[in-house]
Amino acid sequence: MYKNKERYRFPLDKIAGGVQLWGMDLFDFTPNTRINAPLSDRMRPRTLDEFFGQEHIINKNSLLMRAIRADRLGSCIFYGPPGTGKTTLASIIAANTKGEFVKLNAVSSGVADAKKVIEQARDSIKLYGKKTYLLLDECHRWNKAQSDCVLSAIEDGSIIFIGSTTENPYVSMTPAIVSRCRIFELLPLSDSDVKKGIERALSDSERGLGNYDIEISDEAISQFVWGANGDLRNALNALELAALSSPPNSDGKIVIDLSVAEQSVQRKAISVDDSMYYDMLSAFCKSLRGSDPDAALYWAFRLIEAGCDPLMIFRRVLAHADEDVGTADSNALTVAVSAYQAYERLGLAEGKQALAHAIVYVCTAPKSNAVYLAMNAAIDAVKRTGDARVPHYLRDRSYSHAVDDGSEYKYPHDYGGYVKQQYLPDSLAGEKFYFPKDSGREKDIKNFLEEVINKTETNGGK
Repeated sequence: MYKNKERYRFPLDKIAGGVQLWGMDLFDFTPNTRINAPLSDRMRPRTLDEFFGQEHIINKNSLLMRAIRADRLGSCIFYGPPGTGKTTLASIIAANTKGEFVKLNAVSSGVADAKKVIEQARDSIKLYGKKTYLLLDECHRWNKAQSDCVLSAIEDGSIIFIGSTTENPYVSMTPAIVSRCRIFELLPLSDSDVKKGIERALSDSERGLGNYDIEISDEAISQFVWGANGDLRNALNALELAALSSPPNSDGKIVIDLSVAEQSVQRKAISVDDSMYYDMLSAFCKSLRGSDPDAALYWAFRLIEAGCDPLMIFRRVLAHADEDVGTADSNALTVAVSAYQAYERLGLAEGKQALAHAIVYVCTAPKSNAVYLAMNAAIDAVKRTGDARVPHYLRDRSYSHAVDDGSEYKYPHDYGGYVKQQYLPDSLAGEKFYFPKDSGREKDIKNFLEEVINKTETNGGK
């Protein structure tokens, strides 16, 4: 059990005084505004020593750590899921820099705002020799025209650009900006890091809930950690809701048990941005191709839980049944189409079973891309010889009989079902596009083709 001894008091002077992060009027807060700030905002780390998580980029010998301590950080972009410390890290940089620090939000600011900052930054360099850091929150929201307005300033060092975004900048931002910045990816926090953040908030009397007499069970903390899904902001907001909405018991304690935590968390948040969507869709497709039904089912239903249309998943199953299974097991396409139709008739609740059926069948079917390769080879041949004429004995006899009586055409059934005969145009005579593999039914197809060809060649084409 986690217990705090004092209760109900927030020392307003301490709360307000403990968050002077930016050193600029733009980021100053009055006591009244800070007391109303969410717990997650009040508990932002103020120094590198308080910052936890992201050990892959924040450690004693990391490039980012050395650059911040030396006040030599160049233009960079922090990207990662919500609640992982992107804005906090930027605020710490602000607290450590000797330069000016200006914050804009890409949602509410535009070219005029950026140009004003750049103009002031250039004046600051000329007059005082001080550099200016421009923090742009939600930087992926800027379009190309807006992004281009800061390029020259980044290039000549008038500003040091720090972008913060939940989107993959390689996908969502202009290449010109990305090429001028170092990219640092922040990962979802580990469960131990989220737990550490919760415990810090419970014990902190200056900014957290330390002045509340809270009794919280280990199960409740675990529920907050589970619901956070690596997002500390999510966990702290749920914790604050639980604390402020729970009346004290007869002993004056605010008791937060598992039931209260479950109501505050409600459900685990699963969010997917554009880049994550395509990454997970790629993982799903590769799992289908790689014959891993467990992974394919996981990625499919994770996408669906995040709001993805199940019909999109079905379309990928259909495509892979044709492309990656092909004639190795033609039933894969039949099963996929049938499952698609079953889902359309049943809806999501029961139709998920049909989707799972199709995924498992395609995953476990023998694989061959021979048909896919044959298609591409045939398309390439068409591009090379698009004007090739049809051999005269293959032409439609209904209107060309005056030129040729068709006697040269060999009717396969007259020869037992197969006869050696040129069906391609003369310019492609002898070429092959379809090469069946030794997988599933294609092995039988391969043996069949070899058998009938050898037989007809032995019998002189009959």
